[in-house]
Amino acid sequence: MRPDALNPLFAEVTVLPGVGAALARTLARLDLLRVRDLLFHFPTGWRYTRAVASLADAREGERVSVPVRIVAMEPRRGRAPARLIADDASGIGLTLAFFGPQADRMAARWPVGSDLSVSGRLELFSGRFQMTHPEAGGAVETEPVYSLTQGLTSRKLASLIASAQERVPQLAEWIEPSLLQRRGWASFADALAQVHGDADSALARDRLAYDELLAGQLAWAAVRARRRRQRGRPLQGDGRLVEALLKSLPWPLTGSQRQVLAEIAGDMAQPAAMLRLLQGDVGSGKTLVALLALLAAVEAGAQGALLAPTDLLARQHLATLERLLGGLPVRVGFLSGREKGRARDKIRAELAAGDIDILVGTHAIFQQGVDYRDLGLAVIDEQHRFGVSQRLMLAEKSARPPHLLVMTATPIPRTLALANYGEMDVSRLTERPPGRQPVDTRVIALSRVDEVVDGIARHIASGAQVYWVCPLLEAGADDPEADPDAPTPAIVRAEMLRRRFGEAVALVHGKLAGPARDAEMERFQRGDAKLLVATTVIEVGVDVPNASLMVIESAERFGLAQLHQLRGRVGRGTARSTCILLRAEELTESAAKRLRMMRASEDGFAIAEADLELRGAGELLGTRQSGDQGWRIATDDQAARLLATADADARMLIDSADGLDSERGQAARLLLYLFEKDAAVATLRGG
Repeated sequence: MRPDALNPLFAEVTVLPGVGAALARTLARLDLLRVRDLLFHFPTGWRYTRAVASLADAREGERVSVPVRIVAMEPRRGRAPARLIADDASGIGLTLAFFGPQADRMAARWPVGSDLSVSGRLELFSGRFQMTHPEAGGAVETEPVYSLTQGLTSRKLASLIASAQERVPQLAEWIEPSLLQRRGWASFADALAQVHGDADSALARDRLAYDELLAGQLAWAAVRARRRRQRGRPLQGDGRLVEALLKSLPWPLTGSQRQVLAEIAGDMAQPAAMLRLLQGDVGSGKTLVALLALLAAVEAGAQGALLAPTDLLARQHLATLERLLGGLPVRVGFLSGREKGRARDKIRAELAAGDIDILVGTHAIFQQGVDYRDLGLAVIDEQHRFGVSQRLMLAEKSARPPHLLVMTATPIPRTLALANYGEMDVSRLTERPPGRQPVDTRVIALSRVDEVVDGIARHIASGAQVYWVCPLLEAGADDPEADPDAPTPAIVRAEMLRRRFGEAVALVHGKLAGPARDAEMERFQRGDAKLLVATTVIEVGVDVPNASLMVIESAERFGLAQLHQLRGRVGRGTARSTCILLRAEELTESAAKRLRMMRASEDGFAIAEADLELRGAGELLGTRQSGDQGWRIATDDQAARLLATADADARMLIDSADGLDSERGQAARLLLYLFEKDAAVATLRGG
């Protein structure tokens, strides 16, 4: 149950004076449903309005408040605005313009003969001062500007937020006292008042951002603590399968792989279940590390599972595992959404009986009705494509929590690793295995596409293969000819290339039916198709060592991390590889920086940090769509500055002798409820 002290903040907005059903519906369009939501709807800026006695004291472009009398109304014609004509004390005159539905309402609200003060920005229109959508009322010299929706003004919203602030209770302090003093932060209630009432509120914003970040890290720390209290089981193999696989490899493990395997083995030897995130740049050998860990689990008598986000990637993993395992006595099964009827029932029966040692597949492997005899280790690949709930669902597939290893080929900056995987320990693969070739990256204007196609012809003639990636599958509703830099859709590009290369061109995209997509991929993997045109469906998992040229069309439309992932599809064999970034003629400054970074570096971790700086966390991992990150207050810059401190504080508080039963711990429970981390409180109570 939420503590009673917070109930005033979680009341619906209709408890505030003047908020009826209609206004509540308007606020709902901004997701402002409760008093708390209003308080956390921070100003996006501030505006300054100067009071003047007449327009003789004002100038164009200035925001002013001036007393006027409405003297006439111009009838509205077509899409033109409604205009009220006003006079001021100097006789200069002012036009008040209103567009859309507001036009008729304002004409009725301010009839001819009305005396009032209006505020707005002065513009010149046809040689006369004009205000567009002015507001009534006296001057406010400095006032907040908020994100709005139709039917709501900043002043009205500010008034509602002021009412909401009256409901803020005095809450016990959850921030560690020395940190509070060192940072010079106000209390929670005072910080809210400063954010909404003072343009110079950077310290207050930082304090509230820290509150949100601390709540998130406390939630992760609670999950981690509960996981460690749950009795799992140690897994230690006898080395027979691991040693056999290592002897069969044509190259030794890198130092980085050996270190990570030691970390994983140390975790799996403990009675508490492992929770480890494995980050590895493109081609760093994550799959081999995962397989060696899975073999250790099999040696110990348990089963393993390898989960991939797409059928294509899952089948790629299956092929890789089968190739690496060779003749080893390990039974590997596969399950995705495509297996139906008897085939699916057979896999499920073998899994439950323990006749499958390692199950590879998509999300189907943790759905209801899929039961393991003894799941000891679960590996999740491309973790950023799954939510927290999905990885926890897999953990429920065993009577005792299985060890969990999650992997990503998208290097994650430290800030995002803490925010999205805060319950996990982190390992990094930082070396490339022998044989991986550097990729020569070139940036070429799209106007030279014919030269690129000629180069592809020479490349194919030498026996090599080529990827060509397009950002779009099909043309949009707008006429692509209207924008000279509009990207060529993959379907169109494939047809253009087929006119030159015939059936040597394959096409793969997300809308292609599974079997048809697999058939096209197999053509390319066998070498029957020499040129694969694709959307970003090939971003991860596709492994064709003979492909040594990657063309990315309209490269400026991709983020750095995505460009790096796509580039990683080449350089996997012994031949020298090239990545061509085809760009538009005109680039934004941000796009130019991204392309320069791609030319300058192949270090995925450096690229990820640069991508975070250029684009922000939500775009980098797609978290604004998936909702994993959940920052409402904190900005990426604040997270970069404050998250490590919040994480350290959360760990210290949860791991302390009294934990959340201490005086500050009780206040921290309020914080968890305030930021709707209720599940973490339940986790702590449930042990």
